[in-house]
Amino acid sequence: MELAKAFEPADIERRWYPEWEAQNYFAAGVDRSKADNFCILLPPPNVTGTLHMGHGFNQTIMDALTRYYRMRGHNTLWQPGTDHAGIATQIVVERQLDAQGISRHDLGREKFLEKVWEWKEYSGGTITRQMRRMGTSPDWKRERFTMDAGLNKVVTETFVRLFNEGLIYRGKRLVNWDPKLNTAVSDLEVVQEEEDGFMWQIRYPLADGSDSLVVATTRPETMLGDTAVMVHPEDERYQHMIGKMVKLPLTDREIPIIADSYVDLEFGTGCVKVTPAHDFNDYAVGQRHGLPMISILTLDARINDNAPEKYRGLDRFDARKAVVADLEEQDILVKVDKHKLKVPRGDRTNVVIEPMLTDQWFVAMSKPGDDGKSITEKALEVVHSGEIKFYPENWVNTYNQWLNNIQDWCISRQLWWGHQIPAWYGDNGQIFVAHSEEEAKAEAAKQGYTGALSRDEDVLDTWFSSALWPFSTLDWTGDEAIDAVNPLLQQYLPSSVLVTGFDIIFFWVARMVMMTKQITGQIPFKHVYVHGLIRDGEGQKMSKSKGNVLDPIDLIDGIGLEALIEKRTTGLMNPKQAESIAKKTRKEFPEGIQSFGTDALRFTFASLASPGRDIKFDLNRCDGYRNFCNKLWNATRFVLMNVEGHDLALDHQQLQGGACNVPEGEARLKFSFADRWIVSQLQRVEQEVERHFTDYRFDLVAQAIYKFVWDEFCDWYLEIAKVEIQTGDEAQQRGARRTLIRTLEAILRLAHPLIPFVTEELWQTVAPIAGRKTHDSIMLAAYPRADLSRLDETSEAKVERLKALAHACRNLRGEMNVSPALRMPLLVTGGGADIAEFAPILQALAKLSEVQIVADMPDDAMAPVAVVGETRLMLKVEIDVAAEKIRLAKEIEKLEKQISIAQGKLNNEGFVARAPAAVIDQEKQRVADFTATLDKLKPQLAKLG
Repeated sequence: MELAKAFEPADIERRWYPEWEAQNYFAAGVDRSKADNFCILLPPPNVTGTLHMGHGFNQTIMDALTRYYRMRGHNTLWQPGTDHAGIATQIVVERQLDAQGISRHDLGREKFLEKVWEWKEYSGGTITRQMRRMGTSPDWKRERFTMDAGLNKVVTETFVRLFNEGLIYRGKRLVNWDPKLNTAVSDLEVVQEEEDGFMWQIRYPLADGSDSLVVATTRPETMLGDTAVMVHPEDERYQHMIGKMVKLPLTDREIPIIADSYVDLEFGTGCVKVTPAHDFNDYAVGQRHGLPMISILTLDARINDNAPEKYRGLDRFDARKAVVADLEEQDILVKVDKHKLKVPRGDRTNVVIEPMLTDQWFVAMSKPGDDGKSITEKALEVVHSGEIKFYPENWVNTYNQWLNNIQDWCISRQLWWGHQIPAWYGDNGQIFVAHSEEEAKAEAAKQGYTGALSRDEDVLDTWFSSALWPFSTLDWTGDEAIDAVNPLLQQYLPSSVLVTGFDIIFFWVARMVMMTKQITGQIPFKHVYVHGLIRDGEGQKMSKSKGNVLDPIDLIDGIGLEALIEKRTTGLMNPKQAESIAKKTRKEFPEGIQSFGTDALRFTFASLASPGRDIKFDLNRCDGYRNFCNKLWNATRFVLMNVEGHDLALDHQQLQGGACNVPEGEARLKFSFADRWIVSQLQRVEQEVERHFTDYRFDLVAQAIYKFVWDEFCDWYLEIAKVEIQTGDEAQQRGARRTLIRTLEAILRLAHPLIPFVTEELWQTVAPIAGRKTHDSIMLAAYPRADLSRLDETSEAKVERLKALAHACRNLRGEMNVSPALRMPLLVTGGGADIAEFAPILQALAKLSEVQIVADMPDDAMAPVAVVGETRLMLKVEIDVAAEKIRLAKEIEKLEKQISIAQGKLNNEGFVARAPAAVIDQEKQRVADFTATLDKLKPQLAKLG
């Protein structure tokens, strides 16, 4: 196929992805004769979602690994799928119904769920379509959804097993409660935001009237549910009061004064009110001291009948105002201070989350199972033993810390969309957990209950079903005979590596380890690669409210300024905020965002994948890597122009040491030192890339490929090969052409996992000419592996010397301000035998008319001399001495002024004290650079007299 003149990523991407998918290239490998299997699980994105920068980053890494191991000859499976996202999805569908004036309760559960499935079928594939735009290569035919029938069976089987083992129970515990959604929510769905609030100090009188205590609280309305006042056991101020009773203001109750080391002696008054039913810390205190749990809120956050009558029915914040007013009226409100506090808000509804005492289902995290070990202990052991390894290793500490301080896991949600809990209740409160209603009735009959059964209306936490992802997606059944003949389950559990952000180590990673180990007896994955989170260029979290969100698809396709502004401001309720974001966007992207193409974006993501918590996304890198793709395109066109239609001696016998194994004079191929050098460098970069893939250092993979392609192959070898083709004999020309095409073909395979589209397009033309075994796609070709026998240190040293000489010549031209268009002779002395060999190349690289090897430099020469080892170089050029003296004098004066300015800043104590370290270092470097240049120019001026 003929290669287009210009690199146009959109055309390439539009053609190749449908072809890859149609040809089923992404299919899971099931060749049992292969020794190696590679499997990776897609963290299932919400079915409601769209692709964001975090997805793009995460999926680039996963796809690079999958393509790499597929080309290495492994059986590969990248398991895709989406999560039903219980809360998020239910909200979306309820909003649609609200717009029609309908509530889910109007429809009833069954009809509402039909609406949810309709919506899922209509728009649930958005993110997977966008993944295709990113060039990802999962086995789409194995795509799973956490509400699929097969996965639903796995969820039910797991719940029933854990219940029968005593590891799932129902109980009344304190949980995060969203009063708007009327459901428990996980910690991950709660955002802690710092807000302005108040600290109220309230006087609690002792019951005997002898004294009083002053407590401090940020939530005065909850005092209606207080069951104790707490002081530190070592606080001398209150020792005599411990064990006494106080009158709880605004109520007719008396509560005890207790001592607990949880109290901070230095905070507030040193007295703390205890409300076990409405505060997680207080709940733990209540458990330790056996305090009653008095809930004073309804599920929609109104005051209930456990509070005095005058407050009943009030919204919690209205109740706060009423309580504060009554405290003031009774003259027991001592003080009110402004106070910064962390407020927990629901990430979906933005309402303040309430700790609420409700009946929920829990997984017992610390209770021993049938084998005598808790699921937490097993999860800790597999990491401690090295069965599961974290990359970077320091994330093990985060994993261990959470598991060592874990609480029982609340797995029930008061929703309709999700896996309904497989539990049925009798009229007498008995619970029957079973796979089906028929099984529950049979179990009830065994226990002597024959009345009606009603199913639990709650559903399971989304994280429960996603915790089963490593084996539920592989069609695990729980039947040992069936599972033993499931090839994918046998090959791909455990999977090879999990790629994830550090923010869900607790919520997903640890739970997958616990559940997979408990249910299947195996670990879910061997490695966990933990990456940072994508931030904007200033390190800020990307969010709609900040107006700094970037859409990966917009970076691929480009987007105009007005369209970008509309995208960033749509849905914002505050006009001033929208105006501010629009202004910021116009300043940052005055012409919108240009189209970079998928490959440039992927290369950017890979280059940013260094260890650390935060990853600053720099749009300039996209531009740089689009230039890289363009460079590769143009390099390929150059190679093809020089090799197509020429004899490359591809039918020749095996080469030995860079020369043919045929008698002298009959050789059809001769390989120069430069040919042997680039092949040697290729082996080194292949070795380096393999090491970095193994270590999950994708930034170093990108860096190694970029440096080799741009610096070594394009900037040096192509220029050298051009000279060899123009000046060499036929055997040398064949050697150069063959090296060009073979090296380029290897480069394309080497870079394919990171930049799949451009490499596929180029490889289709290059591979047949290179004489490689042809495949329908580059992704089926072998990944380059280093052959260390082809390392050639002699040629490497020779090219390094050539580079040094070329750099010296270029520096001489720069020092003398010689026009790039002007060619002139180079005088060389003390050069050794290689100068003659280098001469034609130096002429091309340094734009010389000739290279003259002389015994000594002319005594009267005014031009500067460069020294490379024992070699001295000088450009032979007629100098206008007077003009050159003026030029040098002006340059020296300019440099001295720059040094004086920079040195003045460094000598200024105020500047040094205020300036960031990076700025000071920059000024120091400026002084060093200017001084070095000055030291070269002064001798030149002195030489001119």
